[in-house]
Amino acid sequence: MVSELSVLETQRVAVLAEADEVLRIAQERAEGGGEPITDAEEQKVTALQERAGRLKRQSAAMSSLREEIRNAPASIIRAGDDEAPAGLASSAPRAENPWLPKDWASKDAYSERDRSRLWDKGFGEFMQAVWNAGKPGGSIDQRLLAPQAAASGMNTTVPSDGGFLVGTDFSTRLLDRAVEASQLAPLCDTYEVSDGNDGVVMPYVDETSRATGSRWGGVQVYRAAEAATVTASRPKIGELEIRLADMMGIAYATERTMRDAPVAARILSNAFESEFGWKLDNEIFRGNGNGECAGVLNADCLVTISKESGQSAATIVPQNIVKMRSRLLARSRKNSVWLANQDIEPQLHLMFLTVGAGGVPVYMPAGGLSGLPYDTLYGRPVIPVEQASTLGTVGDLVLADFSHYILAKKGGLQADESIHVRFLYNERTFRWLTSINGRPRDRSALTPANGSNTQSAFVTLESRS
Repeated sequence: MVSELSVLETQRVAVLAEADEVLRIAQERAEGGGEPITDAEEQKVTALQERAGRLKRQSAAMSSLREEIRNAPASIIRAGDDEAPAGLASSAPRAENPWLPKDWASKDAYSERDRSRLWDKGFGEFMQAVWNAGKPGGSIDQRLLAPQAAASGMNTTVPSDGGFLVGTDFSTRLLDRAVEASQLAPLCDTYEVSDGNDGVVMPYVDETSRATGSRWGGVQVYRAAEAATVTASRPKIGELEIRLADMMGIAYATERTMRDAPVAARILSNAFESEFGWKLDNEIFRGNGNGECAGVLNADCLVTISKESGQSAATIVPQNIVKMRSRLLARSRKNSVWLANQDIEPQLHLMFLTVGAGGVPVYMPAGGLSGLPYDTLYGRPVIPVEQASTLGTVGDLVLADFSHYILAKKGGLQADESIHVRFLYNERTFRWLTSINGRPRDRSALTPANGSNTQSAFVTLESRS
């Protein structure tokens, strides 16, 4: 515990030092007649101060909790560090339990001490133990005191009213399953941010045109005459920066729910996974980039196709689809997907291109002539998403290549619990907090070598209302 408290205090001092450095730079700039502290600097200092405050509360809570445990009667501790709870090592895991340690099959190789820290019934058993420990007169399961999250490098808040560390297996899987619940996040180019960093900074080729002299941001080659030289050129390299931003999920649990570990696990984990996935998709699709992901609908590189002359309101016609596809980067076609609001599906099912006296279908439903298990437009998957706009408005149909979208995330989850938020309703609040952010990689649409119509990895239609 001494080392854990020391780490927390060291981190708090480092955070305050970083805030002080921002203020120092702003002050020197102002004294030199420059701009005083900017909005961005003020926001950063505020965020750093809040983080320092959280670290201070964590340190105080951990110290207080350890003192209470040292002074508590031995009878309230269910099992010692060197003694496994009765029956734990021999209990057989249920095959459908997703929260058991990944190497549970080899649990016999665990030492007796390590086995005493495993949660035989998974996440529900852990949450049930947290609930029991927080009740007046409740017993504290010794496994709650094991530093299970220390190896992840993330700091888990331990509230003064009896919170406990969430094991690394639980926290990582909760985040992984939440991201899997998202339809768009798995399609993105994802980077894991290392410990000690709060974002990613990466170089990229700043290419906005494919015209000669502009490819790769300025690279050009020539035919050289005998004994002559050519003009030097080089690629233009930009820098893409994504700073992490916190995302939080909340779930409530009644005392009746917490009596049954499997039910508690199902309700709490499903609620968090579903809402986290929905929120992440919504930000990737339409986020404003201010403290959240920058969505494709607000991207500078987005190409918006004009509606057809005389096109009726709240419609999609074959010409819209053809023009959208023609403005997608050629290299993005093999990775692209169509994102659609389900309101447009009746029109897609009736869509075809007129050829002579007949027609050729543009849209192919799942299991149709294509034989694929998903709907397709021009052979690319159609994914219905709740986040898409209603029929006739910008964003009701988007053609996108998400390999051009950068998503940065860090570690597992910080977990907290409180009896106070829903005290009058006899409910306990469980909160999960993680750091994740993202934005499109390209800073603008691309002008082709021949032609004036720009191209992009993200294409949509203008409003038809």
